[in-house]
Amino acid sequence: MVVGAREEAKRGTVYDASYMAIGYPGGDVPLGRGACTDVVVRAFRKAGIDLQVLVHEDMKRNFKEYPQLWGLKAPDPNIDHRRVQNQMCFFERHGVALTLSVARADRSEWQWGDVVYWRFPGGQLHCGIVSDRVGRSGLPLVIHNAGIAREEDCLDRWEIIGHFRYPQ
Repeated sequence: MVVGAREEAKRGTVYDASYMAIGYPGGDVPLGRGACTDVVVRAFRKAGIDLQVLVHEDMKRNFKEYPQLWGLKAPDPNIDHRRVQNQMCFFERHGVALTLSVARADRSEWQWGDVVYWRFPGGQLHCGIVSDRVGRSGLPLVIHNAGIAREEDCLDRWEIIGHFRYPQ
């Protein structure tokens, strides 16, 4: 997963969360473009896990369990897996929820390949993949896209609202 996420940073993927019709299964927005959630999707794909399929199939079976924020009447395989709230719901249902703390005593719970979700000061949600590298802060680096994909020492920069491992 880290290799897949790191490829996004090396590619310099530019942030673009716009809706696009994509194939199913295995659909993707054009390489070089994508949102923070696309870093997660592409990291998982590199590890042989298709979040597009997993999220879509779970939403087909359990649509009312997912956030109802977009006025949809049914799941949409073009975008559902690219929404932070839907990814979080999927991982809450099927992954392992882990500590939100970055205190020294809890740092061993942060492992490479984990997914972290934040809330920016303005309320916008964001996500990234925990790296296998450690920053100057002593915390793991995170690979994310908040303008351009990068690997950086930012785990504790924003409010952590989710930390998941998948598969269990």
